[in-house]
Amino acid sequence: MPILPFEPDCYPEDLIDQAESADSPWWLLYTRSRQEKTVMRKLRELQVPHYAPLIMQRFRSPNGRLRESYVPLFSTYVFLRGDEHAKYQAICTGSILKASEILQVDHLLEDLKQIRSLIEMGVPLTLESRIEPGEEVRVKNGTFKGYEGTVIRREGESRLLVAVRFMEQGVSVKLEDCQLEVIG
Repeated sequence: MPILPFEPDCYPEDLIDQAESADSPWWLLYTRSRQEKTVMRKLRELQVPHYAPLIMQRFRSPNGRLRESYVPLFSTYVFLRGDEHAKYQAICTGSILKASEILQVDHLLEDLKQIRSLIEMGVPLTLESRIEPGEEVRVKNGTFKGYEGTVIRREGESRLLVAVRFMEQGVSVKLEDCQLEVIG
């Protein structure tokens, strides 16, 4: 199966930063398995604003060559900004199983901005499929200074979890305890 080049994961490119994004309805689209890129292509053709973060994944082919592929950070999810008509257009792609309205748009945009920033830094991200209870923290220094999230512990590592609250998913990055300060 050929490896496709990177495709835009956000339409328009500055969607999350646009002022109208905070005042518009947002939807969480649940796609059929492995249909996220298909949905994004169709939405781009229809000029419907959407975002589904993609991250680079490296692996070795059977003959030992290093390959790169861009995969959805949140499999089976696409975020859509728009009214009922935009939602209808998305459902008409034939790849959407369910669409749920996002009620706390400000939280969504804040979370997506942090995730986008982490992706742009090129740091390795680990998908966390379940948000664990923990303390809310802010990073005091280093590359991630100012980021806020929840600390999770795994096998002796401290990881800052940047969560997309209503999805019960997020991404984490490895940090040392001395870089964190408890907030709240």
